[in-house]
Amino acid sequence: MAQTTEKHTQTVRGWAAHDPSGKITPHSFTRRENGVDDVTIKILYCGICHTDLHHAKDDWGITMYPVVPGHEIVGIITKVGSNVSSFKVGDRAGVGCMAASCLKCDFCKDGEENYCDEVQFVYNGIFWDGSITYGGYSEFLVADYRYVIRIPDNLAMDAAAPLLCAGVTVYAPMKDNKLLESGAKRVGIVGLGGLGHVAVKFAKEFGHHVTIISTSPSKEKEAKERLGAHDFILSTDPQQMQLKKRSLDFILDTVSAQHSLGPTLELLKVNGTLVIVGAPDKPIDLPAFPLIFGKRVVKGSMIGSIKETQDMMDMCGKHNITCDIEVVSPDQINEAFDRLAKNDVKYRFVIDIAGGSPKL
Repeated sequence: MAQTTEKHTQTVRGWAAHDPSGKITPHSFTRRENGVDDVTIKILYCGICHTDLHHAKDDWGITMYPVVPGHEIVGIITKVGSNVSSFKVGDRAGVGCMAASCLKCDFCKDGEENYCDEVQFVYNGIFWDGSITYGGYSEFLVADYRYVIRIPDNLAMDAAAPLLCAGVTVYAPMKDNKLLESGAKRVGIVGLGGLGHVAVKFAKEFGHHVTIISTSPSKEKEAKERLGAHDFILSTDPQQMQLKKRSLDFILDTVSAQHSLGPTLELLKVNGTLVIVGAPDKPIDLPAFPLIFGKRVVKGSMIGSIKETQDMMDMCGKHNITCDIEVVSPDQINEAFDRLAKNDVKYRFVIDIAGGSPKL
């Protein structure tokens, strides 16, 4: 494993964490030359995901420093490899979490490459050439075209960026559980943050009755008035939780803090499903009785395939769905990290990498 290879000849300016303090500072590094299967993207914007904060602070014990975070990347293609026919210079493009997979296993062949045993991520991963991957907190990116997404012309680039992680992370389990084409269901969403607010928009677009489940009483007004949720349950209120028992068909849990699933599971109808997409750094409490007595299912879901990501992005283009964002400059990343840790953002920070980028 090496940080670079002899083909890493392009110097790029970025922003990296160098130790578990998680402090982000300017950092120059090299990227590979644009290969025959590659496109080079001038990065305009990059969303800040909670995963970026976890990696910067090495919360999961897997960070390879220096780490350049960022997997909600949008920009303009400036170079195209000779094998690439699906993109051209000047195209609006995005890159999400994945940089590579084996391309040979059943998951890759079946369009589920996000579950490939050898999947490598766009930062803190190991690319095919053995080099460490660096993410979107940087001026440009070289990416294999098979992991690149086309951004619809009508979507604002800054507000579309978080769709590449937050969007597909909530879209894929809805698709997997047939919420895209089923009749109206009662859908619960735990947490109203970067993932949760997109989940509300998607579930409403798919025609479902949407309930936000939160520990924060202040979230009720914004859930209903800002995002148009139909109902709100304060999960710290036993009376509300009891009143809503067995009322939901499906629950999407977006919370990245440690919590118990027991009370939430009681909100599901018999045969209901709860899908976990948040990634707490400590184990989740999962009592047996709510599962057994309700014939309920608990599943996990990780981002989505490239096809699912493109389908999700196209759906957002068709219905003009974007994320609610707060744009920050690169020198405000540490402040954004501090606020993100306190859930003080509505609902996703996006870095203006290019500095005063035109609204494309």
